[in-house]
Amino acid sequence: MKILQLSVLSLFLILTGFETDQLPALQDVFEDAFLMGVAIDRQHIFAHEPSATETVKRANRRGYSYQCQIIVDPPALDLVTYHYNSITTENVLKWEEVHPEPGVYDFAASDRFVEIGEANDMFMNGHTLIWHNQTPDWVFEDEHGNELDRDALLERMRDHIHMVVGRYKGRIHAWDVVNEAVNLDGSLRESRWYDIIGEEYLVKAFRFAHEADPDAQLYYNDFLLEIPAKRQGVIRLIEYLQENNAPIHGVGSQSHFNLLEFHDLEEVDQSIVELGELGIDVMITELDINVLPRPGSNTELTDELNPYTDGLPDAVAEELANRYRELFEIYLKNRDIITRVTFWNVTDRDSWLNYLPIEGRTNYPLLFDRDYQPKRAFYTVVDRAKEILKERL
Repeated sequence: MKILQLSVLSLFLILTGFETDQLPALQDVFEDAFLMGVAIDRQHIFAHEPSATETVKRANRRGYSYQCQIIVDPPALDLVTYHYNSITTENVLKWEEVHPEPGVYDFAASDRFVEIGEANDMFMNGHTLIWHNQTPDWVFEDEHGNELDRDALLERMRDHIHMVVGRYKGRIHAWDVVNEAVNLDGSLRESRWYDIIGEEYLVKAFRFAHEADPDAQLYYNDFLLEIPAKRQGVIRLIEYLQENNAPIHGVGSQSHFNLLEFHDLEEVDQSIVELGELGIDVMITELDINVLPRPGSNTELTDELNPYTDGLPDAVAEELANRYRELFEIYLKNRDIITRVTFWNVTDRDSWLNYLPIEGRTNYPLLFDRDYQPKRAFYTVVDRAKEILKERL
């Protein structure tokens, strides 16, 4: 199957002006540094099954729903199998999609995800088991709509984790067990999990996942760890898990950056170092760079918030490439700490930043453009990596 997929990619690249011997594979460039990963979703998972096209309803971070039209995308899947040796589920293993109703599980997409990973000898990461978002209200309620008590919710959590993780025991290698449980000020998020169970829900989630698959790697995942207060809160959380014998093996730094408000690179570096001192794996798990203005409280699509509908200006493309270069210099500097770098989506056309937090925007956050072509940022990252890794030989 691997040979067939590479042949498809070779034909695609020739038709679009690139041949595989002219385009280095990211997984090969970074082979001596860390795994190179990418998040994939239904349009990639069902890329060779056109009948799977569908509309999916999801809830975003602000709590309102949006309709996501899934259009299968074979060229993007070919890029995935050529460039990456690790894949993460973007949405299909989140509670609302894999377990949408009581007693109802939908494993069609996640089963296919595993088949793709196994066929291409990829490291597979399941995202995510316990999160305050994209979790249906019924999870926290009984059949009458009344809020569950602590024991009942723990039982529901255990059943879900055992069903999902247990199905892929020995096949999916790692899980983002808990996602985004810390506020910006470092305090624990008062989610419904926390309100009903208390902070012990964190320990229980990891223990349940370990029961379901004792050999799986279990991670905590969060964003804005470049902010010291948030980072210290995450460190306290992980230390709490360790002190309570929760089987945690790694921490993921999402690394969603914004070109117009780029983080202090020293803090990016420091976050990796401090997390590494916890004695567990450190991963960059959801990497992208938003090039559009933040909308603030505005939810309306305006020209000011969507300035690049006709393409990304050269100056912005150059700035984007430079930011990626600086980030990968830091990642490579810390290659003894970092075990995986994962991009959040394959091409600019896939990115969640086109529809969140405002639908209909045209964003350019990744290394590959809407026509599946490598961008200036791709070549900048590859060239700098070759220089650094050569220096270390």
